[in-house]
Amino acid sequence: MKIAQIAPLAESVPPKLYGGTERIVSYLTEELVRQGHEVTLFASGDSQTSAELVPITDMALRLNPAVVDTIPYHMMMLEQVRRRADEFDALHFHIDMLHLPMAHDFIGRTVTTLHGRLDLPDLPPFYRTFAQHSLVSISDHQRLPMPPVNWGGTIYHGLPADLLAPRLGAGEDYLAFLGRISPEKRPDRAIRIAARSGLKLKIAAKIDAVDRSYWEREIAPLVDHYPNVEFIGEINEQQKAQFLGEAAALLFPIDWPEPFGLVMIEAMACATPVIAFRCGSVPEVIEHGVSGFIVDSEDEAVAAIAALPDLDRRRVRAAFDARFTAQRMAADYVALYHDLPGARTDAARLRRHRGVEAELQIVA
Repeated sequence: MKIAQIAPLAESVPPKLYGGTERIVSYLTEELVRQGHEVTLFASGDSQTSAELVPITDMALRLNPAVVDTIPYHMMMLEQVRRRADEFDALHFHIDMLHLPMAHDFIGRTVTTLHGRLDLPDLPPFYRTFAQHSLVSISDHQRLPMPPVNWGGTIYHGLPADLLAPRLGAGEDYLAFLGRISPEKRPDRAIRIAARSGLKLKIAAKIDAVDRSYWEREIAPLVDHYPNVEFIGEINEQQKAQFLGEAAALLFPIDWPEPFGLVMIEAMACATPVIAFRCGSVPEVIEHGVSGFIVDSEDEAVAAIAALPDLDRRRVRAAFDARFTAQRMAADYVALYHDLPGARTDAARLRRHRGVEAELQIVA
């Protein structure tokens, strides 16, 4: 198939450091290319891909201090997509909602993966207005606040099977917290849980400008107070394998309707069990007693740490291999592309038509 992948421009594809959506777009794009599809990626110019790259900006918008408003750049990208839309058998958007009015002319060949939370009050009336667009959820729980819409399916994220090597030893005597410093991620819980367990906690996390005051007011004092806590900051993909792989467990103490939670399957790929609070997608991702423990309180989390020796890290990795590889993710999306009402036919007919015109011109 000839497939367009349309990525957000905040981060490169893949991102240099933090960035879940762009990372998944990269894994999906590369796996589709590996499987023999002809893929065009619309993204920032500093993206790295084996697909055809259509660079919209020189660099990821988050890295450009001159950028004040990101919407004009996304509008520029959508104009590029609109001009080339007839070339593709399927167009896969990862930018939430900006494209939906523009995509009516080729709606039968489009699918949109919703990567964020959907429990915000402004979203139901919007998606009710555009209810005919094919949407993909990244967990079943993510769908719950939505009005009736055209769900194409739930497709879980996946990672390349060889991206993060499993470490099958017992793990070192520290707990890992990986992601973003924000109230809904609850690093304060992670700090208290680690302190009660007697284990060291290593925090590898990004601090966005919007969360800077939360860090300074709530979390930095805890980091300073507890001698067992080490704040590392943002880490890259290479550092992530060691950081997660050598941990006794990943703490995922969230307090919000997590749409998926990519870090959970990253830990599983490293054969590192996950101790996660029962929120959002967690019960869909973690198999309790196999790939980790699902808990409802800090007391239960401390008890789960004591039970970590009961888990077989080989089974943690096996749970990842069975459900969360990029190969499986790409296969699920290709099946969905084929099911789109306008997929393959319109674009294929146009390409054949253009081919006939070219042949006639040569003959003439």
